[in-house]
Parts: sequence; structure tokens; C-alpha cells
Amino acid sequence: MIKLDLTNIVDINELKKYQNDVERINKMINEKSGPGNDFLGWVDWPVNYDKDEVSRMIASAKYVRENYDILVVCGIGGSYLGARCALEAIKGLKYNDSLEIIFMGQTFSPNYVAQVLEYLKGKKFAINVISKSGTTTETSISFRLLKELLEKQVGKDEARKAIFATTDKEKGALKTLSTQEGYETYVLPANIGGRYSVLTAVGLFPLACAGLDIQAMLDGAKEARELYDSNDISTNICYQYALTRDYMLRHNKSVEMYVTYEPQMSQLSEWLKQLFGESEGKEKKGLLPASVTFSTDLHSLGQFIQDGTPLLFETIINVLTPNQDIVIPHDEQDLDGLNYLEGKDLAFVNQKAFEGTLKAHVEDGKVPCAVIYLDQMNERNLGHLFYFFMRACAMSAYLLEINPFNQPGVEIYKRNMFHLLGKKGY
Repeated sequence: MIKLDLTNIVDINELKKYQNDVERINKMINEKSGPGNDFLGWVDWPVNYDKDEVSRMIASAKYVRENYDILVVCGIGGSYLGARCALEAIKGLKYNDSLEIIFMGQTFSPNYVAQVLEYLKGKKFAINVISKSGTTTETSISFRLLKELLEKQVGKDEARKAIFATTDKEKGALKTLSTQEGYETYVLPANIGGRYSVLTAVGLFPLACAGLDIQAMLDGAKEARELYDSNDISTNICYQYALTRDYMLRHNKSVEMYVTYEPQMSQLSEWLKQLFGESEGKEKKGLLPASVTFSTDLHSLGQFIQDGTPLLFETIINVLTPNQDIVIPHDEQDLDGLNYLEGKDLAFVNQKAFEGTLKAHVEDGKVPCAVIYLDQMNERNLGHLFYFFMRACAMSAYLLEINPFNQPGVEIYKRNMFHLLGKKGY
């Protein structure tokens, strides 16, 4: 399902020197005894998830698909990135479906918000608002505006049927409002932080509405949990990847460049940037996560990666079999000189671009490259991949001796912004 190739980045024997650390940290993860241990609920989630809630989400998703043309997913950070990256990675950037998914609540941009609201006028839309507290500023502003528009268009009673809230089980502003109004609610578990929440209702409900098989996603994550709960460095590719990141950081690399060869996987890179950047970027430690999409970015950042300051290594996610393909046709004049490719499909060309670029970066550019191979991008494999990266992130952050589950730096900009906005107490 997933393979890791470290041939062009590190000798496995170097990783085996981490054996004692792996045993200690793996025990911390399983026993939930390390820093931030109250946010390790995701570790066993693939087996402990609420089966009744998943059934309820599937039933509600059917209702949404049958009664609305648009679902607006209102959230920010981990409350929207996972769903968006899964939706695009599996269904693509241009797909036909009876239900359109729109994302809002992730920005203060007046242009974007105004354009979405204008687009929704006169249309049948439902809302999935996602916030543990219900007071996240970007999301709360957007939800207030969406709720006002929805109630104006269909009335309060019908609006209640069209609003689905994913929030804390017991407390918070959104939970209080949902109880008062009678919204259908799903739980964002108290022991799972936003950037580790994609396999909870945060990601699963909107994905079910989009017609994806969320049970297969959970099954893939369950398989990953069983595979990667091991101290054996020679077989546990999840920990091999985590150790490789640490090894690179300790050998003068400061940037991890995520590379994909599919534009529809660009949001997966965004999810990874939040997962690792927010989990590890503390106490002046951690790798800077960055991303490119090849072959597009080979015509821009490709020059820097090949010949620029040697501060990065690449983690390439290569999907071997695309969900769709196109054959290159014959052209009588052949003015573009492409008839040597006639009859070949674009998957073949894309794969050769990967192979040629890997050779150039490794042999000529001396850029260390790790490659993660997936046989295909589907719900099961993506659920597996999500868990792979979350577990790797926990191991990687604990190797740095930091808490992977808090984000103290994020709170500083919020305090400054609230002060400038005139919020009480700031």
C-alpha cells in the first residue's frame, strides 16, 4: 500500500543508532505519557472511534446530498485542511457531482468572503461549521454571515435543518448555540487537536457528503496503526521516515520540501505543512516544511532546488497509478515534434519526469531525496497515509524534546490582533 525508499537520503544503519530513542518514544506514544499526552486520542482512534456517530454522519450526508446543491464547510487550519486535501486528492480539481463543496471560514479576506456570499445567494446550501470552541475568529465571522444569509433565504426553521456543527461534546459557544437551535452535531474529541483531527467528524462528515467512502478511510488508518506500532526500525517505515527527518536536521538541513506530481495533491502538502510546522516549530527548533508541485514548479523553484543553497531535502509522494489517464495522439504535421510520444499515456510521461528529476537532483544537485510510493490514491490508502504522517510527526517532535500538540506561538499574533481590534481584555 505504501512504500518508503531511503536509498538517496540515508543509510538505514544510521537510523538504527536511534533504537533506544525509538523504544522510549514509542512507549510514550502508546502509554500517552509524554508532553501533551492529553492530546494523543488520535493514536487509537482508528479502533476506538464512535461507530454510531459514523453511521449518523453517513445518514446525514445522504440527506445533504438529496436536499442541497452546495455544502459550505466553515473552518480553519485542521478544521478544514484535512477535508479539503482528501476531497481534492481523491476526486480531483475538476469533478462533476450533484453536491458542490465550498470552503469558507479560513480567511479574513473581504474579497473571498464577499464573493462566496454573492455566489450562494438564491442557491440551496447547507453549512458544516467546525470549531472546538466556537470562538475562532475567522470561522465565527464567516459562520455569522452564512447563518444570516441562510436564515434570510429559507427562514429560521429550515435553516436549522441545514446547519451541521462539529464541536466539543460538552462545552463552548458553538455547542451552546447548537443545543439552543437544535442543530445536528458531531464531536471534535477533546483529546484530539485540530491538525490531528482529519479522521474524526472534522474531516469525515464533509467527505461523506462529497460521496467518499469514509469507512474505507478509517479502515486504512486502522491498518496503519497496526503496522506502525513497532520498535523494529528495519521494518517500521513510519519511524524510518521520522528518524530520517531528524537525521537531516542534525546534518545541516533546515527545510523539508514536500514534492508531488499531481496538482490535486497540493492541499495534501498544505496539510503536511500545518501538521509538521505547527507541531515542531517551537523553541527555535524544527524543520521548515515547504512544498512544490512538479513538473510545474520545475520551471521556477526547480532551479533553486537543483543549484541553490544546499539547505533542503525532498520528501516525494509518488502515486504510481492515476485515477484517470490520457493517451497522446498522432499529429500529421508533427510541428511540435511530439509524435515520438504518440500512443503513450500521460502517466508514463509523468513517471519519467519523476525519474529524470530524481536523478538530476540526487546525482548532479546532491539533494537528499526520500520517496514515498502509493500504488493508487483512494480512500483506504489516504486514511493509511494520514495515520502514517501523524505517527511520524509525534515521533519526530518527541525526538526534538518538544510538545507536538500545542502551538504557543500562534497565540501571540492573536493577542496582538485582538488588542488592535479593541476586544475586551486585550
